[in-house]
Amino acid sequence: MSADSGPSSADSSFFSSLERETAFFLLRHGRSEGNAQRIFQGRLDCPLHDVGLRQARDAGAWLAGQGVTRVVSSPLKRASETAAIVAESCGTRPETNELFREIDTGLFTGHGWDECASRYPDIFAEFEARSWDAVPGAESSESLYERAMAAWEALRDLASGSGGRIAAVSHGGFLQWMVRATFGSRSWMPLFSIANCGIFELFAQPTAAGPAFLQWRRLDFVAPPRPSDPVRGG
Repeated sequence: MSADSGPSSADSSFFSSLERETAFFLLRHGRSEGNAQRIFQGRLDCPLHDVGLRQARDAGAWLAGQGVTRVVSSPLKRASETAAIVAESCGTRPETNELFREIDTGLFTGHGWDECASRYPDIFAEFEARSWDAVPGAESSESLYERAMAAWEALRDLASGSGGRIAAVSHGGFLQWMVRATFGSRSWMPLFSIANCGIFELFAQPTAAGPAFLQWRRLDFVAPPRPSDPVRGG
């Protein structure tokens, strides 16, 4: 999708076709084995860590309480495993969509932060200023924005069959762009933090005037432990 072939942002006008009020829940996967190793994962297919399994169960219980009836997911293991747990809690089955996969982290894939700084000092200095646009082989901002818009179109199309409550499980890098697209922001900076199983909730409500009422209700919300779980520290 090019800038000339579709809407420029996922704003109020973009959601004007919704027939009922809808809550979109965007969820990062639980902690993965790659997260535990502190590496840039990108498209590496790392499974969930034990901590991530627990985080997914907590998120699933909370989302079930929000009435989520439809769950879509990135195909990468850390996301699809999270989505399977969430969907089971919500009494449904997850659907896979390639649009929600993580960004390609190019040259840095499989390496840690300190290693990249040591091995590629010049590239890393640019990376700190320009994020993934500075890294050879990484997905560009232009591609990410277009993909985020396509992902929002997919969610908007699925909304009619969701009862107005739909969740999408993706990744920290790509979720940056899902949020940015609602503001029409096409650059990486400023970044914002996204916790494992951090939840973003976008509420959209049709209006008589045409453009939907649109509100970010939660940003990087982490579900509390389920009542059956002991309180965790650390």
